[in-house]
Amino acid sequence: MRIALRKDLEPVASSFIVKELVEPHFDPNWHFHPHYQLFLVVEGTGTRFIGDSIKPFSEGDLVFLGPNLPHLWRSDHAFFQRDSGLITRGIVVYFPEDFLGDHFFDKPEMSLIQQLLEHARRGLEWTGPSQKMVQETLQQLASQPVNFNRVMTLLSLLDELSHAVDYRFITSLGYTNTVKPSETDRMQQVHNYVLGHFHDDISLDSVADLAGMTPPAFCRYFKARANKTFSEFVSEIRIGHSCKLLMEGKLSVTQVSYESGYRTLSNFNRQFKGITGQTPSEYVRTVRAV
Repeated sequence: MRIALRKDLEPVASSFIVKELVEPHFDPNWHFHPHYQLFLVVEGTGTRFIGDSIKPFSEGDLVFLGPNLPHLWRSDHAFFQRDSGLITRGIVVYFPEDFLGDHFFDKPEMSLIQQLLEHARRGLEWTGPSQKMVQETLQQLASQPVNFNRVMTLLSLLDELSHAVDYRFITSLGYTNTVKPSETDRMQQVHNYVLGHFHDDISLDSVADLAGMTPPAFCRYFKARANKTFSEFVSEIRIGHSCKLLMEGKLSVTQVSYESGYRTLSNFNRQFKGITGQTPSEYVRTVRAV
């Protein structure tokens, strides 16, 4: 089945869309669309791909994405198992930049929100006090009827976020989406293959063959579109998985290393610190202190 990378939302009469998502797993396809997107994970775990960023997600994950920024919340493997009993929940808001008129956000009174919208083109995430505030407001927004108060709730939410300082940019400075809709299948196959095989040794020749390219051509192709080398991509997925296992606290560091696709502890420790800036034991202490 061919999957369109560019995602077109169903047309609606209202100025913006609010959806409560309740599914066995989140949409597993990498995609982008011309709308701004504010998304909160209410329930579920997995790996989040946004532009050139790869990071684990869990309950409370909150991001704001600008137009045409590729993204994917890939639920953990357990969510795809038949009769698992697991579900994912999320609240998402979509709106175009002109949802209140062509030049509404150009007014002086809207300058901070305009700056927020510009920052969202790199993707923003909140992990501090703003996260709880937004969660409560999004739940309120999802239950409101389509009326004037609903618009005011969204504007008030954007205003609060524009004043918040507990945010981080998600993608690298200068990241741009260079993926074309016609390239969807190739990139989707690479994503799916790595997510299904990162526990094992991954051969560059095998992945290049899957993409229908020679290894050198595939390496150039991948770096131009992912803003990182293929080996860096694999390492980030492995380390992201190891972070989730360390947070769960059920396995030793050695076991986590093996479960994440590393055959030597020394290599795992080196890769982990290179990506997170901490050793595995330091990471665990940091997480437990929060």
